[in-house]
Amino acid sequence: MKKQTNPIGRYRWVIVALLFSATTINYIDRQVLGFLKPELEKTFNWSESDYSNVVMAFSGAYAIGLLLFGRFIDVIGTKLGYIISIVVWSVAAMFHAAARSTLGFGIARAALGLGEAGNFPAAIKAVAEWFPKKERALATGIFNSGTNIGAVIAPILVPWIVGIYGWEEAFIITGAIGFVWLIFWWIYYDIPTKQKRLSKAEYEYIHSDNEPANEVSKDKPVSWLRLFQIRQTWAFVFGKLLTDPVWWFFLFWLPSYFATTFQIDFKKPNIHLAIVYTATTIGSIGGGYLSSYLISKGWVVYRARKTAMLIFAFCVVPIVTAQFASNVWLVVALISLAAAAHQAWSANIFTTASDMFPKKAVSSVVGIGGMAGSVGGILFPLFVGKLLDSYKAAGDITAGYNILFTICGLAYLLAWVVMHFFAPKMEQVKL
Repeated sequence: MKKQTNPIGRYRWVIVALLFSATTINYIDRQVLGFLKPELEKTFNWSESDYSNVVMAFSGAYAIGLLLFGRFIDVIGTKLGYIISIVVWSVAAMFHAAARSTLGFGIARAALGLGEAGNFPAAIKAVAEWFPKKERALATGIFNSGTNIGAVIAPILVPWIVGIYGWEEAFIITGAIGFVWLIFWWIYYDIPTKQKRLSKAEYEYIHSDNEPANEVSKDKPVSWLRLFQIRQTWAFVFGKLLTDPVWWFFLFWLPSYFATTFQIDFKKPNIHLAIVYTATTIGSIGGGYLSSYLISKGWVVYRARKTAMLIFAFCVVPIVTAQFASNVWLVVALISLAAAAHQAWSANIFTTASDMFPKKAVSSVVGIGGMAGSVGGILFPLFVGKLLDSYKAAGDITAGYNILFTICGLAYLLAWVVMHFFAPKMEQVKL
């Protein structure tokens, strides 16, 4: 790679900061329910299956929303698509405060899932618009680390709000943050061809990997049917299907796991999960950096991505041994490694979509793959709820969690093998 000798500008990193902030807000809003689970279980007399049904409502709507928003954003553009997405999910997050039954929470979660589904299709498309391939994984890793920062902030912010105001206000206050972000997005975001703050040198650098510079294509968006006929689409679909449910399990059940196994009180600010999600920040940024670094050293793109993803798949495996650990800090270390590896994997698998597909189809492909991951997120919570209810009735819920950790530990290696089968060299699709 030719070394840059002249300043090229850094406005593209302002875009990453906006994407990072939106993703952080996205995951704060998503996490609130998980931290309120013990209190809401008592208030509304929920069983594990009741809670899993509420989670499933989010997952089902999120799956549908990903497919629809993926296509929608390719049609109307990143700026307006993101605005619609965050308005819907912020209103839905606040609406949780009005819920007074399991059904009410299910409706609120479904609306939240529908709105939040626009985040990743819009963000990945924005990265494809604003970065050359050699920097996309790093940019994705940085904005994707917002999922972790959101998960770090939530264990501190939510108990504090609940302690002072109550659980209803926790939903209202966190949901309102999205409207503040909208102001900055409206002012600072536009595609490079329309962004007056962008220098000519940086514009040329963004398009230095020979991709078409004109993002406002007159071509019609690629149809779903056409995309489903392409092997690379299926590589992305199965990669998401097999690994996304693991992250959803971490998000929605780790507070309950630590509460039941180690009697940790989540009505107080919690350091255990803060450590887990701080580690995932390192994983997300480090995972994006690794493949970008390998590319800068002359590795072809597909080899750099696949090597990095295989390393991260192996890093998840040690979580299988959590069942043999009696010390809470050892368990925290094992889960931290697995969660960090997931985010490193995620930074790279998202980037494979823009590696293999032209910009006009990236959002649609991300939506299809995200929908597949959400389908897994629908089925896996059903399995988790039934499994944990069964083991709770037997008086040994920890054994149920041990089975789940074993499944999580092997999922990424399986996903890597399947992705390799469908796209051995991740050839770029010509549409």
